[in-house]
Amino acid sequence: MASRLASQSLGRLNLKSTAFLLCDVQERFRSGIHAFESVVQVAQKMSAASKILQIPLIVTEQHPRGLGSTVNEIPIDHAALIEAKTKFSMLTPGVASKLEELQTKSVVLYGIETHVCVLQTCLDLLEHNFDVHVLADGVSSMNFPEVDIALKRMALCGAHVVSSESVIFQLTNDAKHPNFSAVRDLVKEYQQAARQNRLLFKDAHL
Repeated sequence: MASRLASQSLGRLNLKSTAFLLCDVQERFRSGIHAFESVVQVAQKMSAASKILQIPLIVTEQHPRGLGSTVNEIPIDHAALIEAKTKFSMLTPGVASKLEELQTKSVVLYGIETHVCVLQTCLDLLEHNFDVHVLADGVSSMNFPEVDIALKRMALCGAHVVSSESVIFQLTNDAKHPNFSAVRDLVKEYQQAARQNRLLFKDAHL
């Protein structure tokens, strides 16, 4: 138990007990969300990483009949679960059941909107004793100042606010990892997008 608590407080990620959670990156939000293209690029990278590292991907879609499906640019065909919802939090009974089935202890959370669905998901997960890692380069809102406010609240509540690249390399852990070359190539592929990410670099122009 002490080891588990220490791991949670330090934000250690273990390949066997981590899941990626993609929150509501849907077509109807494309024109309204600040730096939507940056969110999509990070989600693409994380989807690829989930395949390479065999980490379960869980996807939710908020009222998809009205708001559309997850945008086509993000590959989710390999997702462990794609769940339609009306609740703002991703932690629906279906998602909770899947996390339990997968024996998940840590989640990596990204998507939209930071101050609504992402925040409420984070708080629900923390309340259920999950170790939560929120991607600062992979979350956004329509009203951009809401993003920093929500990230600060999540951090104060016990979540780890991190970057996608940091998470990917933390999960790989060692250059001797059998998938390190594939992970290194993936990071290189998205390097330019990372440098222009308008969620990390507020003055970047895409």
